[in-house]
Amino acid sequence: MLSKRIIPCLDVKWGRVVKGVKFVNLRDAGDPAELAVYYEEQEADELVFLDITASYEGRKTLIDVVERTSDVLSIPFTVGGGVRGIDDIRDLLCAGADKVSINTAAVKNPQLVKEASDIFGSQCIVVAIDAKRVLKSERPSPKGFYVETSEGEVWWEVYIYGGRKPTGIDAIWWAKRVAELGAGEILLTSMDKDGTTDGYDIELTRAVAEAVNIPVIASGGAGNPHHIYEALTVGKADAALAASIFHFGVYKVRDVKKYLAERGVPVRL
Repeated sequence: MLSKRIIPCLDVKWGRVVKGVKFVNLRDAGDPAELAVYYEEQEADELVFLDITASYEGRKTLIDVVERTSDVLSIPFTVGGGVRGIDDIRDLLCAGADKVSINTAAVKNPQLVKEASDIFGSQCIVVAIDAKRVLKSERPSPKGFYVETSEGEVWWEVYIYGGRKPTGIDAIWWAKRVAELGAGEILLTSMDKDGTTDGYDIELTRAVAEAVNIPVIASGGAGNPHHIYEALTVGKADAALAASIFHFGVYKVRDVKKYLAERGVPVRL
């Protein structure tokens, strides 16, 4: 059985790591390169760096910050934010990224996913999906993918531009589509849970993980090791992304891995 991965996330705005709740009310969490070193020492499996306002502000990812961060890392490093085309992906890989995450550009031009995976290899291409829960009774899914919950039947709508713009696209359908186009991995963030520290959206995570045959990274809502355990077991995620609990010293990566190992989840220690 493949080991499950624990991945700290650096949400970066103008060169500083920030963290908010449900994509707003951001507060400073430190320098990207300094945190990268800290997380590698803590035995993180990978690191994700997302320039969270680049697409919305119509600019490219801060290459100098990416280079400075990648220079101090030896673990796999995923970078996203402001990616608009093949040249941007090439620039980030040349700056030290091992993988590039695409969200807004993929929604606007799905063929970019296929083209990028053909050129660079699917292992380099991560499609990020920011999704928000919608009740069927309030607005039906355009593709008819529903999950029965305690609230009733729900679906999840894809958002772009750092969670600022709804698209009307069903997240489960979109996950299946990008997998078919050649994405190597999906970074799935629940906008409802982001930064709340009250647990991942397990129903969303499981629905997407069961719909595709590529790895799914659960993101949004980690508040303690048990939440991560749930995402990796009940939610069927291949990896768990977390930010707040690591950035503000609530838990260390090593502590989470020990908790998981004690409960039979395969992790690298």
